[in-house]
Amino acid sequence: MRAVQVTEFGGPEVLTPADLPDPEPGPGQTLIEVDRIGVNFADTHQAENSYLAPTKLPFVPGGEVVGRTSDGKRVVALLNGGGGYAERAVADDAMSFPVPDGVDDLTALSMLVQGATAWVLLRKNAHLEPGESVVVHAAAGGVGSVAVQLAKAWGAGRVIATASSDEKRALALELGADVAVDSRAADMTEVLLDANGRRVDIVLDMVGGATTDQSIAALAPFGRLAFYGMAGREQPKPVGLPNLLGHSTTIAGMWLPHVFRLPGNVFGTALAELFDLVLAGKIRAVPGGEYALSDARKAHEALRSRGTVGKLLLDPAK
Repeated sequence: MRAVQVTEFGGPEVLTPADLPDPEPGPGQTLIEVDRIGVNFADTHQAENSYLAPTKLPFVPGGEVVGRTSDGKRVVALLNGGGGYAERAVADDAMSFPVPDGVDDLTALSMLVQGATAWVLLRKNAHLEPGESVVVHAAAGGVGSVAVQLAKAWGAGRVIATASSDEKRALALELGADVAVDSRAADMTEVLLDANGRRVDIVLDMVGGATTDQSIAALAPFGRLAFYGMAGREQPKPVGLPNLLGHSTTIAGMWLPHVFRLPGNVFGTALAELFDLVLAGKIRAVPGGEYALSDARKAHEALRSRGTVGKLLLDPAK
């Protein structure tokens, strides 16, 4: 089968097209004929071995696919340990979810990781209450574009989007943000206070560095910052525990695989609710571009440039 393999760690240049044997499903697993592959920021970290879970060489990257099983069922699946950048992939049955009629490939993949991430951030980390203000950094990206819509659907009082261009800010407003500000501002604390008219209740952050530091400084009493990535690849400053007392601040981290350790089917519940919202016309996926499988490195280059919007896909037939 056609695939993309990594034999040495590094940037997009290490993504190499290869012909590999078809994967063999084991007990409790299913072979999927892949129609589309989702591209995530985690894939870029995995390629350079800076992801939370260490990776062994060689490997096929990619943690999510949508396609059909041997009996013709259409599923979207999370892959344990990668293997998604290929024409065929093996998924655990517990990580494969049926795709409802009316949900296309782009939307299925957008909701699987980015949508579920936004759902968990707002429900489990930030515990959004009606009327609260929500800051969504990188609001035109995969998670951000869904988070803006979810926050509005769940009754947020004011959604403040940050993005790096006029086009991205316009998209955030189209998706329901009440105000969109420049993510490149020198003083994000001042920008957020001005945008909300007071301190903010919730911040969803996957940027890191000064953006995180200045967002924490903008939080209201009992405000919450939910941190779920570091796209800027710059560490925030350490936060001293006594400093949290100044505004009764909560700082929460979130890595989506931990959701599967929770009792009950939290992930399945999240995905089902997201699909229901899609079918009801309350949220939608934002296309970020589709690349040939053989051009996977171009998709990574685009993602790392932080110039993309929405969800990026790979087409395994090209």
